[in-house]
Amino acid sequence: MKHSTLIILSLLLLTGLTACNKNSYSAKRAEEDKLIADFIKRQGINIIYEEPDSEADWGEKDYLKVPGYDDLYYHLVKAGDSSYTVKEYDKINVRYIRYTLNAIADTARYMNTIEQAYPTTFTYTLTETSVPRGWLVAVGYMKHNGAACKIICPSKQGMDAEKSAVIPYGYDMHIQIPRY
Repeated sequence: MKHSTLIILSLLLLTGLTACNKNSYSAKRAEEDKLIADFIKRQGINIIYEEPDSEADWGEKDYLKVPGYDDLYYHLVKAGDSSYTVKEYDKINVRYIRYTLNAIADTARYMNTIEQAYPTTFTYTLTETSVPRGWLVAVGYMKHNGAACKIICPSKQGMDAEKSAVIPYGYDMHIQIPRY
């Protein structure tokens, strides 16, 4: 009797540990990697490994695999006004559309600040912690006032809530650099 009870308890413990493993951070990261790869495939995105020289050289579906950042992809939509280049500690106004990368539209989370009266504002610095690291990288690539881009941002390069939930997002971003 004791032997069968021990076997049953062992099986229950093993089942519980297996269920917990599916919710582990590494399991969530593996799911996130699959979701990003699936989004890239569904959208017909072409991954490139070198930044094109000019706005005209970007293909409509070309996304730069950002060196040094796992699963962060950048696509220049509009180069902006090259008469002013972003400098460290500039104030940056960002308007963006955020969307999930899910295949089923009904489950997509969506946020749009494009039409809001006030943009999200932050100070551009490589040590900034109040905005997603993916945004800072994107602004560094956009470089100019009035630029626009699209990024595929994994959770570890995203907002704090995205990091803990391991949710990747896509962003369509537009920046303005207010000159006072």
